[in-house]
Amino acid sequence: MVSSYISVMTETNIETKIDPLVERFVLHWGEMGTRWGINRTVAQVHALLYLSPEPLNAEDLVDRLGVARSNISTSLRELQGWGIVRVTHKMGDRRDHFETTGDVWEMFRKITEERKRREIDPTLELLRALAVESKGGDAFVRSRIGALAEFFETIDAWYRDITRLPQAALIQFLKLGGKIRKFILR
Repeated sequence: MVSSYISVMTETNIETKIDPLVERFVLHWGEMGTRWGINRTVAQVHALLYLSPEPLNAEDLVDRLGVARSNISTSLRELQGWGIVRVTHKMGDRRDHFETTGDVWEMFRKITEERKRREIDPTLELLRALAVESKGGDAFVRSRIGALAEFFETIDAWYRDITRLPQAALIQFLKLGGKIRKFILR
């Protein structure tokens, strides 16, 4: 297998190289991002920051990913909105640098929290309102809305319980896996 580096010529003619392993991860993470409903470049910026040993500035990201500066800026704002990328500074450099946490548990906690806020909470709010409005209406529609509302209420309660666990307890809980099934089905 021949390994190749992504080479991008910058405006200053300095060639920026990305390790092939990093390249594969960045490309895959971008592809997965699209499947999760996230813009490809947003996911690629996150992947590159995740594997970077030091914070990167926007120009570094432009050079390494080969995308427009405006796309990088938009992606960084989106990632900051999710709470998984933060601005940091380097002594003697006025530019903003960006980094993401290396703690995968913290990263996925923030992503889950944000997805809940953006997707589950509005749906639950609508279902609650529809449940009230459907009283006295069509029994079939009321029953379907009620079932869906009950499901989302259960998911919401489960999420609140899980997020109260300390990280070590959450990890232990998730590693139990199939053992939980055995305990529940006794």
